[in-house]
Amino acid sequence: MNRLAAILFLTTALFGCTSASQHRADVQDPVGNELTVGTVQKEIKIGMSGAEVASVLGSPNIVSTDENRREVWIYDKVSTDYAYSNSSGGISSLILGWGGAAAGLGGGSYNSNAGASSKTQKTLTIIIKFDNDGLVRDFAYNASKF
Repeated sequence: MNRLAAILFLTTALFGCTSASQHRADVQDPVGNELTVGTVQKEIKIGMSGAEVASVLGSPNIVSTDENRREVWIYDKVSTDYAYSNSSGGISSLILGWGGAAAGLGGGSYNSNAGASSKTQKTLTIIIKFDNDGLVRDFAYNASKF
């Protein structure tokens, strides 16, 4: 009987727990049009029009001008991912014993709880500078993850 209880406990412990990273993968909502450094590197080129940039990156967060009154677009994106995992498991047993005029009733249980959490923040800043004709003359980007 002890061997059966040990097998049930180990099975519950091994298969009943899910890590925070597994939960994060389950709840993340991948977006097909996600703004990434790779998108900037691959798609943005010197000489593009503002309309072409907007079709690739979407609308900028900030539109400003430089010292020569040329347009500057700034994309500033921040995302935070939270993942929390909570697992619990237990084993309960009921042992019935029959013997002559006396009957025995016994039981035992074991419960366990565990949890983990994770928080990741990412930032991406893109600066696109246009010339007097409204074409991209320069661009820069900075990405961080912590």
